[in-house]
Amino acid sequence: SSIDPVGACVGMRGSRVQAVVGELQGEKIDIIPWSQDVATFVVNALQPAEVAKVVLDEDSDKIEVVVPDEQLSLAIGRRGRNVRLASQLTGWDIDILTEEEESERRKQEFEHRSTLFINALNVDETVGQLLASEGFRSIEELAHVDEAEIASIEGFDEETAKELQSRARNYLAMIEAEHDAKRKELGVEDGLLDIDGVTMAMLVKFGENSIKSVEDLAGCATDDLTGWTERKDGQATRHAGALDGFDISREEAEAMIMAARVAVGWIEPQAEAVESGEGHGGEAAADAAS
Repeated sequence: SSIDPVGACVGMRGSRVQAVVGELQGEKIDIIPWSQDVATFVVNALQPAEVAKVVLDEDSDKIEVVVPDEQLSLAIGRRGRNVRLASQLTGWDIDILTEEEESERRKQEFEHRSTLFINALNVDETVGQLLASEGFRSIEELAHVDEAEIASIEGFDEETAKELQSRARNYLAMIEAEHDAKRKELGVEDGLLDIDGVTMAMLVKFGENSIKSVEDLAGCATDDLTGWTERKDGQATRHAGALDGFDISREEAEAMIMAARVAVGWIEPQAEAVESGEGHGGEAAADAAS
C-alpha cells in the first residue's frame, strides 16, 4: 500500500495525534508500525533505539535483542519501562544485550565447547578449538556426522577423523551407562525408553521430576516437559520443564506424550494425526479422552 500508516495516524502537523493527546489529558502516545514478522515488530516497538540483531526462540516465546553499547539505556528505558512495554505489546519476553555482552557470551560458549572436546576426546587444546571453530556443538554431533566432514578440516585426515569419532562414541557409551545407572537409582521404568524420542539422559531428568513410568508421562501436559512463560503485570517469569536444556520443540514433546497415552491405552493410535503433525488440538483431544 502507498499509504503511510504512521503519517496517517499523526495527521498533518500532528493534528490527529495531538487531538487524542488532548483527550487523554496530555498522555504521551507512541505510534508503532505493526508487522506480521515478529522480529520487525520488536525492532519497531523498541524505536528510537537502534537494534543490531534479533534472535527468536519460538519454543519459549523469548526474543534476544542485541543493541550497540551506547543504545542500551535507550532500549531498556527508565526502570525498564521501554522493554517492558515492548514485551507487553508484542507478547514476547524480551532480553536485551549489548554487542559487547553478546561477544563475551559467544567467547564463553566457544571456550566451553573447546573444553568439552578436550576433556571428552582426550585431545590437545588446538584440536578442541578447531572442532569448536568448525561449528561442532556437541559430542553427539561429532560422533554421528559423516566422517568425510571431519576429515575435510584443515590439518585433519581420514585416520584422524576415524579416531575422533571412535573416541566420541566411546565417550557417549560411557555417559549412557552412567545415565542408565542413575535412572535405575531414581526408579524410572524401562518402558519409557520404548517411547519414540526419549533418550537415556531424558530418563534421568524424568526421574528427577517424578516422571517414572509411561503412565506418568501420559499424564503430563506439554508445558510439564518444555516449561512455560508466565506473564503478570508486564513481567515475564520462566518456569522450567522436565526437559529444559534438551533441544526439543513443543511438537516433539507433544508427540512423546501422545505416544505414552497410546501405550497405556488411554487413546487409540491416530495415524492421520501423526502424519499431519497435529499439535495442540491433538493433545486437547487426548486430554478429553483421558
